[in-house]
Amino acid sequence: MIPVIPAIDLVNGKVVRLSQGDFRQQTIYSDDPVSVAQQFEDAGLTRLHLVDLDGAKFGKVKQLAVLEQIVRATNLRVDFSGGIKTSDDLQQVLDAGAAVASIGSIAVESPDLLVGWLERFSGARIWLGVDALNGSVMVNGWQQNAGISLFQLVDRFYAHGLETIFCTSIERDGMLLGPSTSMYREIKKRYPDLVVIASGGVASLSDLSDLESAGCSGAIVGKAFYEGSISLAAVSKMNFGYGIN
Repeated sequence: MIPVIPAIDLVNGKVVRLSQGDFRQQTIYSDDPVSVAQQFEDAGLTRLHLVDLDGAKFGKVKQLAVLEQIVRATNLRVDFSGGIKTSDDLQQVLDAGAAVASIGSIAVESPDLLVGWLERFSGARIWLGVDALNGSVMVNGWQQNAGISLFQLVDRFYAHGLETIFCTSIERDGMLLGPSTSMYREIKKRYPDLVVIASGGVASLSDLSDLESAGCSGAIVGKAFYEGSISLAAVSKMNFGYGIN
């Protein structure tokens, strides 16, 4: 079974989930993200997808303190996204303990900057986060259509050391309707060497099998954990092969 990467999405320091990226459709699950991260680690998970939704919305990293607290309190390998706009932002995130920085909007706004980061830090530390709505890339907290397709965006960086992308199907995110396996199959068909992490819609263990069949190397799971569709107890019994960088 492919690795599961639990997600913690942050708004005002609280653990939340949005439906289809809509800040108006927000459910608060906890005001203690460190405790939630520790629960994931106790279940045997080794990675964490930490999303600064405030940072993504306002274009400035807001949840650096939470990242630092989670890194101090756990041994989870954290990939952090949201609000990373400058080289100083990136360095602060890495210095705060993130194993990986996931870059989204800046890939559209300043592609040369991302190319430089890939060359400086390597694709193992820099992931491209692609948020797609019906094949179109959305940026700035999913609030703006970038006017570019998912494949046009990946093409910009594939030859510059890009190793891993996490790709969110916005129309599936937070809906528990199953992942967009056809999209991931097409990505792997076009970029067979790319490590693809799926995000959005995972609602059952069978969804993880479907994503593995589609060629994904991991899956980000959020609402399914918080709503009980996938139990931590069930996941803790699995022998995952953690081959993601």
